[in-house]
Amino acid sequence: MLRELARDFAAEEIQPHAAEWDRKGEFPREAIRKAHDLGLLSIKIPEEYGGGGMGSFEEVIVGEEMGWGDPGFATACGSTMLASYPIITGGTEEQKETYLGRTAEGTIAAYCVTEPSAGSDVQSLQTEAVKDGDEYIINGSKMWITGAGYADWFFVLGYTDKSAGYHGLSGFIVDADTPGVELGKKEENMGQRCSDTRGVTFTDVRVPDNNLVGGEESGGWMNAMRAFDLSRPIVAANAVGNARGAMEEAWAYANERQTFGQPIVRHQSISFMLADMATKIEAARLLCLKAGKKVDSGERNTLEAAQAKLFAADMAMEVTTDAVQVYGGYGYSEEYPVARRMRGAKIYQIFEGSSQIQRMIINRELRALI
Repeated sequence: MLRELARDFAAEEIQPHAAEWDRKGEFPREAIRKAHDLGLLSIKIPEEYGGGGMGSFEEVIVGEEMGWGDPGFATACGSTMLASYPIITGGTEEQKETYLGRTAEGTIAAYCVTEPSAGSDVQSLQTEAVKDGDEYIINGSKMWITGAGYADWFFVLGYTDKSAGYHGLSGFIVDADTPGVELGKKEENMGQRCSDTRGVTFTDVRVPDNNLVGGEESGGWMNAMRAFDLSRPIVAANAVGNARGAMEEAWAYANERQTFGQPIVRHQSISFMLADMATKIEAARLLCLKAGKKVDSGERNTLEAAQAKLFAADMAMEVTTDAVQVYGGYGYSEEYPVARRMRGAKIYQIFEGSSQIQRMIINRELRALI
């Protein structure tokens, strides 16, 4: 029922508008509101804070349908939960009641970790938070922040003790209207153009000490990394949905387009491409579901989350590229959706930990197991 609800929403509220959102770089705020009203965007928020009280397994199911609707929309509506995961995994009861409650009510949030000189190497962050009485003063610049232009609050990672290395990183909740918070221009990205991405600068931003996530310094690193164990299966599911959409579009075209007296789907070169697409999509889907189910069972899923993210991201790039190939010259035209899906697929190999970083994580986890 949940999958059907999400699929119907994607078919009725996302796909008919996706090309226009992409062309205009328009943030789909109204569609995001409708998805929230249906309960599709706060599935993992516990019931006591107003959410659905479900798990990552259910988030994966919905995430695939959002990506099937449009990869840019999936990313735009996913930024809030990424910012909320550190609150779910490590926030105080007061923080959960306030900020998870706001998330369940439909506010938008953004996860502020990446900086101009610190992407995959999170330990290279320059943002600092200095204690001043019962407040912290935050200074630093973040970059490539999804949803920043529409966020009501931010999760911000910065150093409270730089001499301690990554152990000195702490997480903070910063309301977007706090003095000293400045937004940069919207980035003009290759794909997923309806997803608002921009820099955020924090200049002498004062936040109360009860906005220190978890109430203690130096827990930011582990909390931010645990958030990725929750978010990566969902992002991977978005990639699966985008690839599925491209395959379906390629299948429909291959049955219509004729060469040498028959539909091109009857040519082995095309039929084998479609068979490979379907097989890889199914394999990626199962990896996502496994990663979601494992964390829902209370087990550490770092390995499975990295495997799902790696395989689904690389698969989506391959499948969408092959879908363009099936279309031939038409696929290279923005008139057809496979071009948008191919452009939208590339970022999955980069954000939330690049494919190279996922391989490093997998290797580290395997060394510990073998």
